[in-house]
Formats: sequence, structure tokens, C-alpha cells
Amino acid sequence: MSFVVGLTGGIGSGKSVVARLFAERGVPVIDTDVTAHALTAPGGAATSAIRAEFGDGMLDAEGALDRVAMRRLVFAEPSARKRLEAILHPMIRSESDRQLAANSAARYVILVVPLLIESGDYRKRVDRVAVVDCAVATQIARVMARNKLARDEVERILAVQAARSERLAAADDVIDNDGELAGLPPQIECLHRQYLALRSHVG
Repeated sequence: MSFVVGLTGGIGSGKSVVARLFAERGVPVIDTDVTAHALTAPGGAATSAIRAEFGDGMLDAEGALDRVAMRRLVFAEPSARKRLEAILHPMIRSESDRQLAANSAARYVILVVPLLIESGDYRKRVDRVAVVDCAVATQIARVMARNKLARDEVERILAVQAARSERLAAADDVIDNDGELAGLPPQIECLHRQYLALRSHVG
């Protein structure tokens, strides 16, 4: 079984960029966000269950999850998030396990889970936790620019995620992404060497 590094961080922290830097070093990356998008794309495995639970209004013209409509519903009706998670999380977990098994020969694997800390059982799933960190103000600015969301919408998303302090308390490794992107590769190279050494140490 591979040594599994759980990569997490709040929205807008830069998890995707960090994951790509690990992938460039030949490390298998299993991204649960990518899995979730595949499950909720047109014809995705979760779309029929979403339609049955929420109605046709939560799917767009192509049959994919309408993320804008779902975001509005979740803000208006918090229990909707739990209903959506009850559909998606078991499917995401199953696909993650399948991909982990498929990469069992790798020296180590990066498992990207945005809500890793919130899941509660993360220590059972990963050998090490790496947190991509930046200031909350930086998160807000990035998400507003990237997703074209209003500040209050971003703040509501942040409110249902673990606090920055909670993620940092759970971290074995912290990747600072509050500055220029040029600061990331040296950090990732250092961690890459560290994880290879740790994997060798644990056999």
C-alpha cells in the first residue's frame, strides 16, 4: 500500500497548483474535486440520484449539476448540503479507494481532499496531512476574482469550512501560498524529498 499524503486547504488556497507541482514530479495525484465533477457531469453516476432527491431544477440543460442553483439552495436550506453529501461522499470515497489501490506500487500518493479536516476520520485515511495555507483575505480575493462571486457568497462558503486555525492544528506540513507562485516549487521539492525519505523509512 502506498504512503498517502492528504493535501487540503480552504477554498482559494491553491490546492490545485500545489497538486500539479507534485504531479510534475511523477507523484500520482488523486483529486476528490475532479472525481466530484465527473460524478456530477452530464451522464455522471450521481446525476440520477441528484435528480431524484432535488428535482430537475438542480440539473442544467446538459444534465450536469447546476452548481449555481445548488449553491443558492444550500445557502437557503442548510440541510440540502447534507442531502447532497449523502449522495456524493460514498461515491467519492469508493472511487478514491479504487484509485489508491490502482497506485499501490507508487512510492507515495497525494490525495487531494478539500474537506479532509471536516471529514472527522481523516487520520484513518492518510499517513500525513499537508495543508496549503494563506490568509483568509487572500482566499476571499482569489475566489472573488476566479469564480466571479460576491464577497458575502465567498464568506458563506468559508463559514462552512474548517477555520484556518483548525487546519493548521491538524497539519503535519504547511505549504505557504500567501505570496508569489514562485515561492511554491522550492517548498514542494523539499516536501517531495521528505515524503520519499519517509516512505523509505516506513518500508
